[in-house]
Amino acid sequence: MKSLIRILSLVKSYRTRIIGYTVLIVLSSVFSVVSITMAIPFLNIIFDRGEQNQAIGEYSGDAENLFQKFTLLVQELKAEQGPQTALLYVSLCLVFLFFLKNLTRYLAVKVLTPVRTGVIFNLRKSIYQKINSLSMGFFTEQKKGDVLTRMSSDVSEVEWTIMNSLTTIIKEPLMILVTLVFMILISVKLTLIIFLILPLSGYAIGKIGKSLKKTSHSGQATVSRLMSLAEETLTGARIVRAFNAEGFLHAKFDTLNEEFRAQNKKMVNRRELSSPTGEFLGSIVIAIVMYIGGTLVLGSGPGSSLNAETFITYILTFSQLISPAKAITTTFYNVQKGMASLERIEELLHKEVDVKEPAVPVVKTDFQYEIKYTDVSFRYEKETVLKSVNLTLPKGKLVALVGQSGSGKSTLADLLPRFYDVENGSITLDGTDIRQMSVKSLRNLLGIVPQQSILFNETVLGNITFGAENPDREKAIEAAKNANAHAFIMELENGYDTNLGEGGNKLSGGQKQRIAIARALYKNPPILILDEATSALDSESEKIVQEALNNLMANRTSLVIAHRLSTVRHADEILVLQRGEIVERGTHSTLIAAGGMYAKLCEMQSFS
Repeated sequence: MKSLIRILSLVKSYRTRIIGYTVLIVLSSVFSVVSITMAIPFLNIIFDRGEQNQAIGEYSGDAENLFQKFTLLVQELKAEQGPQTALLYVSLCLVFLFFLKNLTRYLAVKVLTPVRTGVIFNLRKSIYQKINSLSMGFFTEQKKGDVLTRMSSDVSEVEWTIMNSLTTIIKEPLMILVTLVFMILISVKLTLIIFLILPLSGYAIGKIGKSLKKTSHSGQATVSRLMSLAEETLTGARIVRAFNAEGFLHAKFDTLNEEFRAQNKKMVNRRELSSPTGEFLGSIVIAIVMYIGGTLVLGSGPGSSLNAETFITYILTFSQLISPAKAITTTFYNVQKGMASLERIEELLHKEVDVKEPAVPVVKTDFQYEIKYTDVSFRYEKETVLKSVNLTLPKGKLVALVGQSGSGKSTLADLLPRFYDVENGSITLDGTDIRQMSVKSLRNLLGIVPQQSILFNETVLGNITFGAENPDREKAIEAAKNANAHAFIMELENGYDTNLGEGGNKLSGGQKQRIAIARALYKNPPILILDEATSALDSESEKIVQEALNNLMANRTSLVIAHRLSTVRHADEILVLQRGEIVERGTHSTLIAAGGMYAKLCEMQSFS
């Protein structure tokens, strides 16, 4: 029941369509069962029974008269116009009923189609928006393969098992209900027997379904690990081959694949158990009904008013229960399997957003005075990365962060655009705590050039104007010229309209960096965060990129993470970090004169 409620919660915004679908399905079910009861007048004509059908059931009340009136009408027609004419009218009624049944069923499916497509559309949209709202900490902890599995495999599972089952959850119980009503109208005693069997079959189905859900959840988790391994193999293809690690990865993949195969085998076996289980339980009910109904027809039991025509019609009507009952059984297993995927999706959607928009955000459109870090501390889970850091970045100045790997330089820079939020202390921009600012307005003031340039599977123009609502081609070309990128862009096949491929892999490292710099120039932000963009380049590319960086930093406030200390000799202030603390600060000349850690780092690089 909980699973059903959670499924229905997905479609609660489509109440009107669900109601319309339900009404049409009820009509379709009624037309379907009524077409079956046409067997009574048909058999009366074939068997040449002149008497009224007296065996609708002694407890049927007013509805009994409905059956009897229809039978009388057919008998009168038979007496007045002959059996062939009566048979023709019965056949025409049957065709008309089947037409109505199929028409209402088609309309029902048409009404529900926007629900099925809409729910999946909204689910994918919610997942994508959620991913974009999470802090960078989520991406460092979560494997990309697992996220991709939830967006693809799990959503597909929800679509094909839960949403396809939604029609069955509504349609088949209604069909059973309508059929049971007509069965009660025909024979109360036989129908009561069926009610005694149904709870037993439902209990058996529930037991198997719970175990299926548990197995399915494990299976999807294994698929996530498989996807993560595949993603790592694709990303690190060059390293895999360089270290002859193909065999190692094959063995690892085969282990995970075998684990999934075993889980999937168990899941399929339990799911396939639904059909024979339902059929076996149905055969028991049919045998009991046939025996008791037969005794009533033969007159060997009490209330033996049931005649052969009505009993045959009852059996035909009862047969209409078998198909929806089996469908519900199969659907129950599919829903349990799909619920495992839905739970994984919900787990992602319910992830707490660490970087939250303030209730009443301050919107700033310009930067006037200074950025100030006050007693800033931060840690990843249990590892402390920054300890009571204090620094001031005045407008128009360049502050450089230097230190060994793991000293906290990148984390200190990542706190400014709120990729993470400080644990203790505060960061203010013109006196306003950045946690009180609109995240969008804060990031609009910032331009970021990472060490490893991130380009998208887009055109050159699309990458330079990335994020702009109304791209300006001329402005993009001007930015590319200032980034020393225009010349090589014009040599590409389609110039600025050349698609760069995934990750911009059609370009060299230096070219990628210049496109990234052009992107920052196009945005034209007052504040820059630079993670030394020349450290991974050859000397010639470094010179060109450094010139582009100088153009970028001109007349702007810059926070630079420096790997090559020669690039920050002219910084207004250099901060030396060690184990999350600022151990030295000053200009290049004063730090060299002090002979401390900065001087040692410069000496080491001069000999490298």
